[in-house]
Amino acid sequence: MQEKTINGFSKLSKSEKANWAAQHFFNDPEQVIRDWAGFCHPEEATQKILDGLSENTVSNYHLPYGIAPNFVINGKAYAVPMVIEESSVVAAASSAAKYWMERGGFFAEVLDTKKLGQVHFNWTGDVRKLYHVFEALRTQLLEEATPLTANMEKRGGGIRDIRIIDMTHLETGYYQLMVAFETCDSMGANFINSVLESFADTLQRFVSAHPDFSGPEKNISIIMAILSNYTPECLVRAWVECPIEAMGNCEGIDPVVFAEKFHKAVRIAHLDPYRAATHNKGIFNGIDAVVLATGNDFRAIEACGHTYAARDGHYRSLSDCSLDNGIFRFWLDIPLSVGTVGGLTKLHPLARRSLELLGNPRAPELMCVIAAAGLAQNFAALRSLITTGIQKGHMKMHLMNILNHLGAEHEACAKAVDYFSDKAVSFTAVRAFLEK
Repeated sequence: MQEKTINGFSKLSKSEKANWAAQHFFNDPEQVIRDWAGFCHPEEATQKILDGLSENTVSNYHLPYGIAPNFVINGKAYAVPMVIEESSVVAAASSAAKYWMERGGFFAEVLDTKKLGQVHFNWTGDVRKLYHVFEALRTQLLEEATPLTANMEKRGGGIRDIRIIDMTHLETGYYQLMVAFETCDSMGANFINSVLESFADTLQRFVSAHPDFSGPEKNISIIMAILSNYTPECLVRAWVECPIEAMGNCEGIDPVVFAEKFHKAVRIAHLDPYRAATHNKGIFNGIDAVVLATGNDFRAIEACGHTYAARDGHYRSLSDCSLDNGIFRFWLDIPLSVGTVGGLTKLHPLARRSLELLGNPRAPELMCVIAAAGLAQNFAALRSLITTGIQKGHMKMHLMNILNHLGAEHEACAKAVDYFSDKAVSFTAVRAFLEK
């Protein structure tokens, strides 16, 4: 046990880290080191950038970078970059994009771009006094944070609102400063957190020095100051619509029947959290892939999206559908806190190329693209589920993964693709075919 622990690992060189891990945790350390080295970037400058993104790096973990063409969003054509390892996601998004391109395309609008942060604190004074002096507190908070907010304000952003939230009905003495921000084209995490930490210092000094407070009221305990990844007012809506009869036959199903089944499938995802979890996961297949490709934080966006899906206390579908007056309408409301400047969007070479591919959008336009990709993925998944079933298309795309897993050579792969063109794909069936 002791030989597999180490002090000062972070101080070792990259090769020393790799050698130590390989020697202590693998049966074939030399091959492991070759594997890790094989995934490092051949250009030293690029690898240096990648190594600087995280800590204790020994290699890179590659994911496929694909492009989904034929997205038309608000009348503008896009080729959308997607980074994802799951088979059929890019193909499904591309298929849905082409389908809706022929029916007017996707529409999207940003409803708001407000982001939130909190200063959490304990205080046992008279809350009426705190509300009474709030305007003076607000003025001091803003004045002392000016060095941090000046540049953002020049770009049209900054602090939009400050409120005191009384949480004492849930926890004795617990209060918050809830702060709303506009961060323009940056995701804004560092900006928000720096301002909140400044606010925490100001709040503590203000309360301890103000003449309205005496005795224990001067004692305020700052618990933490941190942004919230739940940003329900940083919201975008994407939708598609067309006359039901214009939808055409889907896998031989009459358009009216298809629309009704589709509507019911979405309704089920609103009623049943078990189905909603899988339904929303499919939406994030599309969203995460674009978020990753553009160097944004997919973990924050997923956390926010799933919280938003449960905002009324019941976990539900993020998308919705209506069939009114002969019109099929399918839409998605999703909070998306993303940036197009700063962070990985400028550091990572492929993140920069992704944004260039999209026409170097500002953050609100990128929100629209990401939401449309999530809606496209959701449409494609539901279309498969209510017609052929999800496995037919998915396993076709998965066929090459199975062949590679089984070590099939090029000629055998070509024959397998032809053989399974009209047959169900499964691991067992592919193995049996290769054995023949």
